[in-house]
Amino acid sequence: MTTENTQRIGRVAGKRVLITGAARGMGRSHAVRLAEEGADLILIDVCGPLPEIEYPLSTPADLAETARLVDKHNRRAITKTIDIRDAAALAAAVADGVAQLGGLDAVVANAGVLTAGTWDTTTPEQWRTVVDVNLIGTWNTCAAALPHLVERGGSIVNISSAAAIKGTPLHIPYTASKLGVVGMSKALANELAAQNVRVNTVHPTGVPTGMTPASLFKLLTEERPDLAPLFGNALPVPMVEALDISNAVLYLVSDEARYVTGMEFKVDAGVTLK
Repeated sequence: MTTENTQRIGRVAGKRVLITGAARGMGRSHAVRLAEEGADLILIDVCGPLPEIEYPLSTPADLAETARLVDKHNRRAITKTIDIRDAAALAAAVADGVAQLGGLDAVVANAGVLTAGTWDTTTPEQWRTVVDVNLIGTWNTCAAALPHLVERGGSIVNISSAAAIKGTPLHIPYTASKLGVVGMSKALANELAAQNVRVNTVHPTGVPTGMTPASLFKLLTEERPDLAPLFGNALPVPMVEALDISNAVLYLVSDEARYVTGMEFKVDAGVTLK
């Protein structure tokens, strides 16, 4: 049989994967990359604004566009507009999606938000929003998926950040929440190993997804330019692409990583080396 007549089998062919923050940015990139490799998807996003977040969040049209891009690869995409801080609504949405797909093999907890400010201008409301979305929301995502994963094993990929490793300033709630995701993930990796559920974190450097507050650039250029070098990558690129993160996610979801658990997977262009 010639190569032209052989249908390529995807690296995650037949897997059913839940992705949060799927409407745009890295979440959309993860969805498309996994669909390219054969996965069917449950796509979740809040699709609306949050009071403490200064940049625009996703819209229902964004989520529909992600589903359309998945469909182009002849894979199923079940969309749900859910705030991941609502544990009950999230669990119900995941259960419905799993019922439609016939199971669940992996989850990518990607949804996250970021605020910017010096320590003395960061408000309790900003802390609450960022921690509730990034840490509690990630926990809610894991908790909603786990009843379906423990039945037959699977993969949890929690998107953290290079900030969690480096201790990046000027968005302290974000850095703290992303380090919390690491501790939670390692604890889950230990607890769930006997059920053959793998849990890993991915740590990107800057990615052009539209979630960086304009106020952060003002802080780095006007108030604390001395901190700007902390944000520089070792490799000669200002940012990496969403696809670079999605390739790491693909590996961790795939059976190629069947014995990989508890890992902090850096895709950070060396920012944590400096």
